[in-house]
Amino acid sequence: MKNRYDLLIIGGGMVGSTIAAALGNTDLKIAVVEQQYPVEFQQGSEHDLRVSALSIASEQILKNLEIWDSIKARRSCLYRRMKIWESNENQASTEFNSDDIGAEHLGYIVENRVIQLSLLEKLKQFNNVELICPGDTISIDYSPGCSLVQLADGRELIGKLLVAADGGMSKVRAAAGIGVHSWDYDQHALVASVVTELPQQDITWQQFTPNGPLAFLPLSGNRASLVWYNRPAEVKRLLQLDDQQFTNELVKAFPDRLGKIESILERGAFPLRRQHAQEYVKEGVALAGDSAHMINPLAGQGVNIGLLDAAVLAETILAGHKEGTDISDLRLLKRYEQQRRNHNLMMMQLMDGFYRIFSNDLLPLKLLRNLGLGAAERLKPAKNRVMRFAMGLEGRLPALAKSEKR
Repeated sequence: MKNRYDLLIIGGGMVGSTIAAALGNTDLKIAVVEQQYPVEFQQGSEHDLRVSALSIASEQILKNLEIWDSIKARRSCLYRRMKIWESNENQASTEFNSDDIGAEHLGYIVENRVIQLSLLEKLKQFNNVELICPGDTISIDYSPGCSLVQLADGRELIGKLLVAADGGMSKVRAAAGIGVHSWDYDQHALVASVVTELPQQDITWQQFTPNGPLAFLPLSGNRASLVWYNRPAEVKRLLQLDDQQFTNELVKAFPDRLGKIESILERGAFPLRRQHAQEYVKEGVALAGDSAHMINPLAGQGVNIGLLDAAVLAETILAGHKEGTDISDLRLLKRYEQQRRNHNLMMMQLMDGFYRIFSNDLLPLKLLRNLGLGAAERLKPAKNRVMRFAMGLEGRLPALAKSEKR
């Protein structure tokens, strides 16, 4: 027996679940296939290694979908400032402060699992959304307007519109024959959750060194997430150290402002990779989030642009459906691609520019960095404009990211 749906979303992570939540309580029949349900959150448990810096636009999307209260009830950490500086603080630096633009904060640091749990919890409230979890996709037969997905338990699902929200190695994208432009950076990012002597601060910061940036993300209490960008061989060496040896390396590399690092809770690493789909849509298929783009995590924009993808795709589908347009129609889906692909490409190129300018010790670029950071500190209107854009307060945004009223 084949189950038929208007939308068949492969991937129930943050992006796929946001698309489904934005189309909840409509007359569209939706299935979300997610391989594994996240472990339930326990108050008082240690923070997960995987966290995201949510912008104001992302926060607004989640508020409009009535998910934000659930996230806040679990755990989040507000930040109001972001500081960027060169190898030492005697050189040029700049600080972004929400007070400068009359905002309460710049964003929140939230564990990925907390966001996903809150979204999946919401999906269960919709009669038109079926969450298939665990759901292991073993084959995808893409066909415009009538794609077939076979699950490991023998179920066969047919979707008028197939949505890829299944990550950078997307099976949906491969089945639809959509290629990617991609390359690896010669760096890995080592992420560590630590216990610090000082309580969490309301600031995130990045210090740029010749080997790559060092970043601090505050968590609740006296917990912090540290990100160390470095050469793959060096990251491999650091991961092989015991906790005390690793702590000693952190103390040498990271600035004193953290206070004493008292213990290491967890650590891991991932390679830095840029990837961009050659097209976001074909007849009967649409890509969103990491299946469409993977961006350098330097400024933490990956999740934010993925949630904007989700909001724009959902609004495009709903608008077309109300007009009486077939939701698998390529002309409709192109509206989504036109709004998101250029914006995402611009963000990717901007992050690449930062990466290439800051991740080396060439004297001309070092001078350029210092001039740039110094100018940013002096040119307040321009700096505030950049801050507003990064927060999702300016630019072309979907309605879900601009107003609390749907």
